[in-house]
Amino acid sequence: MISGLDHVQLACPPGGEDEARAFYGGLLALPEIEKPEPLRARGGVWFECGAHQLHLGVEEDFRPARKAHPALRVASAADLRALAERLGDVRWDEDLPGFERFYVDDPFGNRLEVLALTAAEPTGA
Repeated sequence: MISGLDHVQLACPPGGEDEARAFYGGLLALPEIEKPEPLRARGGVWFECGAHQLHLGVEEDFRPARKAHPALRVASAADLRALAERLGDVRWDEDLPGFERFYVDDPFGNRLEVLALTAAEPTGA
């Protein structure tokens, strides 16, 4: 049966790889990983995200994900605040007990949640 999560894929418009690298690799500091040779011609770019991966795949008729989103966890609330300052245009949300979090859009308008644990691990998390 299912044993875990391997990767999350978001879409980007054709030719968006350099913007993805600047945002995900530069601002978010996710290491880029090489796509397997048979998949390179499709475009897009892949990143490491802890024990998982975040893929940006090219979609010809691109529309950003405005509600669906990955949630990226950082190590501490201090790291979260530093990242928010680096990103600039974030939307803080205080509705999740035990976490500090914000939402930010990538260069293509895809929604991302970024959060840090601030209390004991909540039940059911």
